[in-house]
Amino acid sequence: MNPQLRSKVIADWRGIPERPFAQDTSRPIGGVLEKVIAQLGLAKRVREEEILRAWQEIVGPFIAQHSVPQRLVEGVLHIRVLQPTMLYELDRTLRTDILAKLKARFGRTVRDVKFRVG
Repeated sequence: MNPQLRSKVIADWRGIPERPFAQDTSRPIGGVLEKVIAQLGLAKRVREEEILRAWQEIVGPFIAQHSVPQRLVEGVLHIRVLQPTMLYELDRTLRTDILAKLKARFGRTVRDVKFRVG
């Protein structure tokens, strides 16, 4: 069946003339959202959330189960560790590797990592 004829039949059946849809004027929300985030001064906070969410990808599932990123303050990422042995391992052995991965992914946003038991 012809789409125009179908449209006319449906319009006659409804008793309302068929009007074409208005032209689509929608825009992607990404650009607008970036402007709003910048105007509200939330860019730093959004970046911090990205870093906190990426923790498991950066350190792997085992370390992520025993540690939790808490906050990013002036470029220092504070990590809460569940056990003193894990603190020792992370601070003495894996610190440089973790910091290198963070810097590779987030650039100058993260300049140091501090671990504490808690």
